[in-house]
Formats: sequence, structure tokens, C-alpha cells
Amino acid sequence: MKTFQSALTNFMNDFASRDAVCHLADQGLTVTEICGKLQFPTKKELVTEMVWKHYLDTGRIRLEEPTDKPRRKVTYVREQGLYGRSSMRQVVEEIPATGDAYAECHFGREIYKDKDGFFRRLEGLPKEDLEYVRDLPWPLEPVWHVKDERLERILQALDIKREKNAE
Repeated sequence: MKTFQSALTNFMNDFASRDAVCHLADQGLTVTEICGKLQFPTKKELVTEMVWKHYLDTGRIRLEEPTDKPRRKVTYVREQGLYGRSSMRQVVEEIPATGDAYAECHFGREIYKDKDGFFRRLEGLPKEDLEYVRDLPWPLEPVWHVKDERLERILQALDIKREKNAE
């Protein structure tokens, strides 16, 4: 019964919030800010998952080094047959390369090695930039992030702090 209740809750949150979450994420809001704006109560963990998945789906964050080649997005669609029998069909979508500039980020590894030290290096950033890094589930492997103003500020803060520590 708990499994069903959990699945139902996740479905309701997904249905009620996904479009709003993706729209707000595209506007540059952090996970914390998005949670504050949602009308339907949604756990922060679910919003984090939705935002991370949205960034991966849109190519804002990539788990593999970007290339000029189109990338493949694989999804599955449930279909019902003539007699009500359900089956899953794989749908492969070719997404053209965007031409965006990307920066390689090792935030997950750095947070894992020294979480407090990593966030101390980001203390001079605006609150929204710090929340952006703190809220997302950065993996230990490197990711490639679209170079935008926010990422430039974050990378600059990390480089400035490194230079001061080296002196």
C-alpha cells in the first residue's frame, strides 16, 4: 500500500508541478525559489529531480562532452493494443546540436572532497548563484554546463579563491 501511495503522490506532484517547475527553471530561478512560488505543495527533493532532469533534457547540463553531432533522447511510450493489452514502445528523438558554449564542471567531486571549503569559496556570490550550486545534485563525474552569466560568475569566484589560496 505504501508503494502505491508513494507512486500516486509522485504522479500528482509531477502532473501538477512539472510544467511550472520547468518554466521557472528556464527563467533562471533556483530550486529554492521555485519551491517558494509553486501553488501545489511539492517536496524540494522532487523539484530538484524535476529541474535536474529538465536541464539534462534541454541540454543545459550534459553528462557527456558536447559535440557538433546531434544527440539522441530515448523515451518510452505506453500503448494499448486492440484488446486493451499494454505495451511499451521506444521512441528515439534526434536533438540537433545547439552550438552553445559549454564549460566543464567538477562541482560534485569538489563538494564530495570538501563541502564546507567549496561553499566557502563561493561566499562572495549573490544568494541566487550560491543556491543554484547548492540545490542541484551534482554527480561525482564531470558535467558540461552551458556557459551563461551565472556559470561565469561561479567559475570566476572559484578561480579567484584558488589564486588567493595559492599565494
